[in-house]
Amino acid sequence: MSKAIETVQPAATSTPIQADIQKKPISWSNIALGAAIQTFEVSTLGQPFEVVKTHMAANRADSIATSLKKTYARGGIAGFYQGLIPWAWIESSTKGGVLLFTSSEVDYRARRAGFSSSWAGLFGGVAGGVAQAYTTMGFCTFMKTVEVTRHKSADASASTWRIAYDVFQREGIRGLNRGVSAVALRQMTNWGSRFGISRVTESIFRGKDTSRKLTTAERLASSAIGGALACWNQPLEVIRVEMQSQTKAADRPEKMNIFTTARYIYQKNGFLGFYRGVTPRVGLSVYLTVCMVFGGDSIKAYFSEKQKQKAANA
Repeated sequence: MSKAIETVQPAATSTPIQADIQKKPISWSNIALGAAIQTFEVSTLGQPFEVVKTHMAANRADSIATSLKKTYARGGIAGFYQGLIPWAWIESSTKGGVLLFTSSEVDYRARRAGFSSSWAGLFGGVAGGVAQAYTTMGFCTFMKTVEVTRHKSADASASTWRIAYDVFQREGIRGLNRGVSAVALRQMTNWGSRFGISRVTESIFRGKDTSRKLTTAERLASSAIGGALACWNQPLEVIRVEMQSQTKAADRPEKMNIFTTARYIYQKNGFLGFYRGVTPRVGLSVYLTVCMVFGGDSIKAYFSEKQKQKAANA
């Protein structure tokens, strides 16, 4: 009798705990989904926001209006899509998949470990951002910045391929990944904040009914708020742009790291210099987060439901 009770009790206590925490399905379709969403994002409004943001971070005396005029003068409407092909496409088609794959896995592990959905979202975003920086973004981010700032270099007519070759000759692979440490810090805080804040906002919308399904407007608002508030780390973005910029100045340090770059920016532009370009970045972050968090969740949920229906009919 006692043995029977001992064998039944563990199964009864463990089942509900595991049932509440389900892992989001990860497959090659999810990887392709992340790539498709980010490629769509950068090919529409994403790259114009990126170009203006990078211009303002590199030219910290320029206003938004001046930045728009100078960007248009460099090539008309096409000037706002500098670096899109192939660099932005290569980056977006890989980093989106890395983000969704890594963040989903870490999110699940964190919830299994007992963390709330908000904390799990934050951990997933941090891990996804770091994975992005060190697997796909180093060289592509450098080349995109070259496209926007190369008109300031000593040889403005040089192609990005030529500049990349010259950097490789002088500094090797490390030169082509210049600023990757700042990229990693930016991406880690970016997606940690975006996912974390979005999940907190979703919890606020749900209130006491934690199981309530959010409306489309609530999910969209949660994503937008997460994207906007994640821009608190703009100093890291300005440092990243300065490290990768093709600017040549007599007082600009030759060997730039995060600390020497931060000191140089502060000496030239003061504290406010670290927040140049924050306005277009807010626009970029809101648009990107809506695409990845809201759009990604919606499409994943759609395909997950389709898979369940297919399994039920089998």
